[in-house]
Amino acid sequence: MLPALPKHHLKVVEERPLDTGPGFLRLRRQILRAEYEDGSLSEPFEYDAVDRSKLDAVVIVAHFRDAAGVRHVFLRSCVRPPLLLRPVEGRPIPEKETLGNLWEAPAGLVEEDERTPEGLLRCAARELLEEVGFEVDPSSLAPLGPSTFPAPGIIGERHFFFHVEVDVASRGRPPEDGSPLERHALVEAIALDAALELARRGAIEDEKTELALRRLAEI
Repeated sequence: MLPALPKHHLKVVEERPLDTGPGFLRLRRQILRAEYEDGSLSEPFEYDAVDRSKLDAVVIVAHFRDAAGVRHVFLRSCVRPPLLLRPVEGRPIPEKETLGNLWEAPAGLVEEDERTPEGLLRCAARELLEEVGFEVDPSSLAPLGPSTFPAPGIIGERHFFFHVEVDVASRGRPPEDGSPLERHALVEAIALDAALELARRGAIEDEKTELALRRLAEI
């Protein structure tokens, strides 16, 4: 067992005003002081973080068993500009030609009216239809382990994980969200064991997807 976490806190000394234009993300620059469990305070320090109006996201693994009983999962291709545009001078290793193109479990941002436990289920059902083409009752989605923080040093985003068993024959054409980044995406079903092996080899590089697949394999 791990010891109890220290009960440290932060005090906001100053909010530095920044441009808050219409962009998707906002940069927050604050002057903070750490307040430690013993009551002592650190010296003031500057900290930058990213924020956005739709902060959290759902991650969904849709799965089924084939005639032989082998469990398969659905993955979707996607383009991630921050990866595609990684500066060459900052790369410690040679990158793949496919840099910026990933296989991921379907996922999406939680809308303001979905910020409840029931709303998260509606969000997961909506995203599954939008990105993969399965229309499911929100109540059929089950939790896939606890929520996690994917990038706690940069953004306060939480990921909420769900899974659902689907009827392959019921899959329709994903309507997508109209974004240029979602156009011409591929949706593929792959055996869960094969997907995990691809993750071990680095062919599936998305962290939340590997975590979701490993959790599903443990059920």
